[in-house]
Amino acid sequence: MKAHLSRRYLFSASHRLHSDGMSDAENRDTYGKCNNPFGHGHNYVLEVTVSGRVDEKTGMVCNLADLDAFIEKEVLTRYDHENLNCLRDFAHHVPTTENLCMRIYEIVKRGFGLAHLDKVRLEETMMNSFEYAGAAEPQR
Repeated sequence: MKAHLSRRYLFSASHRLHSDGMSDAENRDTYGKCNNPFGHGHNYVLEVTVSGRVDEKTGMVCNLADLDAFIEKEVLTRYDHENLNCLRDFAHHVPTTENLCMRIYEIVKRGFGLAHLDKVRLEETMMNSFEYAGAAEPQR
């Protein structure tokens, strides 16, 4: 029997949306107020969804304590109360929430092997959220 588990986490971070490959005018036109030179912050809601067989002994897809410890160590300590523009993860990428969502997916996919990672959802505001479920498999 396969089941899905979704777990939510909160963290705060700031960023400035700005691409070095565009002029200042293009950046202002593209990113609007999010191109503010002083940046701005968000209180993000991260939702991680994993799936797998329900263990007959424990009755769980995976141990929540294991998932929580992994997310705390590998995601929250990396991004919470940070300026995303200053992090190596975004040295060559604009720290949009889309890119942050994909980066978090990669971290969890690579490091958490106790259940299958289905998707990562990142809520930036009550009006904006982004989901990433990995690169699409090539069609045959």
